[in-house]
Amino acid sequence: MEEFRHSYRRLCKESGAEPQETVLQQLQELPRGRLDLATQSLTVETCRALGKLLQKEALLTELILSDCMLSEEGATLLLQGLCANTVVRFLDLKGNNLQAAGAEALGQLLRQNKSIQSLTLEWNNLGPWEDAFAAFCGALAGNGALRQLDLRNNQISHKGAEELALALTRNAHLQQLDLRWNSVGLLGGRALVNCLPRNRTLWRLELAGNNVPGDILRAVEQAMDHNQERQTTSRENRARTHVLSKEVQHLQEEKSRQFLDLMETIDKQRKEMARSSRASAACVGQLQEALNERHSIINALKAKLQMAEAALALSEQKAQGLGELLATAEQEQRSLAQRQAKERRLEQQEAAERESKLLRDLSAANEKHLLLRNQVDELERKVRSQQEQLFLARQELTNTAAELKIRAVQAEERLELEKKRSRQSLEDVEQLRAKEELSRVKAAALSERGQAEEELIKAKNQVRLEEQQRLAHLEEKLRLLAQARDEAQSACLQQRQTVADAQARASQLSLQVEGLRRRLEELQQELSNKDQEKVAEVTRVRVELREQNGRLQAELTAQEALKEKVAALERQLKVMAGDHREALLDRESENASLREKLRLKEAEIARIREEEAQRASFLQNAVLAYVQGSPLRALSPQK
Repeated sequence: MEEFRHSYRRLCKESGAEPQETVLQQLQELPRGRLDLATQSLTVETCRALGKLLQKEALLTELILSDCMLSEEGATLLLQGLCANTVVRFLDLKGNNLQAAGAEALGQLLRQNKSIQSLTLEWNNLGPWEDAFAAFCGALAGNGALRQLDLRNNQISHKGAEELALALTRNAHLQQLDLRWNSVGLLGGRALVNCLPRNRTLWRLELAGNNVPGDILRAVEQAMDHNQERQTTSRENRARTHVLSKEVQHLQEEKSRQFLDLMETIDKQRKEMARSSRASAACVGQLQEALNERHSIINALKAKLQMAEAALALSEQKAQGLGELLATAEQEQRSLAQRQAKERRLEQQEAAERESKLLRDLSAANEKHLLLRNQVDELERKVRSQQEQLFLARQELTNTAAELKIRAVQAEERLELEKKRSRQSLEDVEQLRAKEELSRVKAAALSERGQAEEELIKAKNQVRLEEQQRLAHLEEKLRLLAQARDEAQSACLQQRQTVADAQARASQLSLQVEGLRRRLEELQQELSNKDQEKVAEVTRVRVELREQNGRLQAELTAQEALKEKVAALERQLKVMAGDHREALLDRESENASLREKLRLKEAEIARIREEEAQRASFLQNAVLAYVQGSPLRALSPQK
């Protein structure tokens, strides 16, 4: 209240008036929540200041202003301040001689204020002002907060009572109305009695001292008793309903608490399961990542193995192609050697035929020219020596040919051995070189053959010339024979040179074959090294794959164990969910039984209400029948 006092003093000073000392004393001594200014003569300035304070004051619930001798302006200012107040529940304006302006201000208060529940207006002068009191009654009809109204000693006439009756027909919240010591009279009493059947909330109506007949008072008492019984029943029903609602609420709270406990348990279990599932998922993810990593490593190793196999297949294909090329070259070399051997045999045969022909010609010449034998002996000896030399040259040629054949056979054997041991072939450049060498050898052999054929042709021509001229000129023939001998010697020299060239070429070929053999050995060694590396890589990859498979198997077993744990937890959760479901079903059955009980109670309440309504209708009919049958109705004027 100290703050209230300071505010009151400040507002009074702002308006230029001195605060009332009696009011300040009362404000200092008042308890909290209650403002009692009874018997204090309040000035207009004080009422203005109090009205302004009451607009914002949020602590006062009771305001007592009885016997304060309020003026019309002061009362209006106070009531206008209370229009905006939402805290005051009890208002006492007893003995303030409120008149028309006060009635209008009270009407405005009832229309705007929604918190005042008890209003005391005893010993005022509201009744004589019909229009202002009608406005007050209209505001009372629309007010939904007021429960108790005291209008004693306000000079209310039967017209005011009729206005109050009209307001009571529309007001469904007012419970107590005190109209004692007014001037209601018979007409006002009848109007009030007629409005009571339409008002079921008013259970206390005081009409003593209003010149109202006793039957009307009894009817009012009966209606009030009926309304009181209805209110009592309604309160009992409300109490029962409240108790039942409390029980239902308690059951619902208990059920909700149990349900919340259950849900909390379920949430805990779900969290535990989620945590375990997350852990298992994380473990499975790690295992999956490890498995994916192992798969990637295996795929990389497989790719490497495939690349190595592809390289091996390519190298084998190349070796096979080179082997085919080598076989082709060897076949060509063998065919070339065979052709060379045939050519040599043909040359030997031709040389033998030519020798035999020359011998036959010589014997014929000896037979024909016996006379010249002595001269020819020396020449024959020379020819024999030349023949011996030629035979020796031929023998040397045969020996050389035999050695060449042996060397060719040895070269062939070496090539066969190299073919058996090598798996790779020569490069394209080396093959081309070998082919070029073979082509050069073929060209040289062909050129030598051509030279030999030319020499044979020349020898034949010379023999023909000798035959033509042998009869005429023996000396010429001997010269020709010497020339043939020289030519034969030159041919032998050429054959020797050819044999030497062939031997040099054979040595070159043997060197090339030796280089090729070494190259083949190197390639074979590289291939064996590569095979060993591939075998070692394959074995290492296999060992790694076995180890990875072992680890993956262990991880799979661990994952299966985790899955079994998850399945066990799920089964446990299902069992708990079934138990919870059964508990929920039990609670729902209990709730259904409680709802059935509540429905039975409501049906019983409805039946009681119907009985009360029937009783009220019976009572109303009895009162109406009594009133219609009384002699006072015949004397009362018709409305």
